[in-house]
Parts: sequence; structure tokens; C-alpha cells
Amino acid sequence: MMRSFGLAIIFLAGFVASSSAKEATPMAEDPVVEAKVMEIADELRCLVCQNETIASSDAGVAKDLRRQVREMVKEGKGEEEIVSYMEARYGDFVRYRPAFKPSTLVLWLGPALLFFGALFMLYRNLTRKKDNIIDDVTPLSEGDQVRVSALLNKETGEK
Repeated sequence: MMRSFGLAIIFLAGFVASSSAKEATPMAEDPVVEAKVMEIADELRCLVCQNETIASSDAGVAKDLRRQVREMVKEGKGEEEIVSYMEARYGDFVRYRPAFKPSTLVLWLGPALLFFGALFMLYRNLTRKKDNIIDDVTPLSEGDQVRVSALLNKETGEK
């Protein structure tokens, strides 16, 4: 009896779980529209996650932005027009890859400037040390040269 009760509970749990699961519905009836939406969504940053695109984010704001992009695509708007709209509404930050313009110049050129600046400093420090080493070398006096020669001859066994 206990065994049949356990089986009944397992069966009931499986039934409840399967009845509450929903089948995934496509976001757009047209796969071409959905592909265009995902292409544009890969260019827009999630405003909540900030390190993900709205295509990969599961945040509510990202879902709303994808829905908004989908509506604009269905209206026939182009990618640049949609991205410009989002940028005007949410600022430059919404672009995952910011445009090259004066306000984002530091973003694009900053890393290269830092890299070449570090290379220059490394080169300057190395050449300074080399010059200091060469300047610190003083020639041996005649007495020192005789002693060095005597020590070297003594080690090699020459006279």
C-alpha cells in the first residue's frame, strides 16, 4: 500500500510539473524579423546588467528594449535609425561598441596612448641605466693593471 501511495505521489508531481510548463512561443512570427532584432540587440547594452547586450540579458529592461526594437523593425525602420533612437533616448552608454566621435575619443585612443607611453618610459629608463653604467666605469691605474695581470697569470699558470 505504501509503495502504491509513493508511486501515486510521483505520478501526481510529474503531472503537475508537466501541466504548468509552457511551450516556448516564438517572439516574432517572421524569422527574418527576429534575426534582424537579434542583430540590432547585439549592438545595444543592457542598462541594468551593463556588461551584456540586450540580446543576451534576461533582465526585464532588456526584454522591454528587445520588444521595442522588434516593433521598430516591424514598422520598417533601419538598424542605424533604431540605434540612433536608442542613443538619443538613453545616451552613448546604450551602444555596446561606442561610435568614434570626439566625446568617445579617450575610449578609443586611451589604451594605445597608455601602451606607447609605457614603452617610451621603459626605453628611456633602460637607456639611462646603460649610460649610468658606462659613465661609472673608470680606467684602471697602471698599478691596478699590473696586479690584475699578475692575478690572471697566477690562475692560468703562466709567468
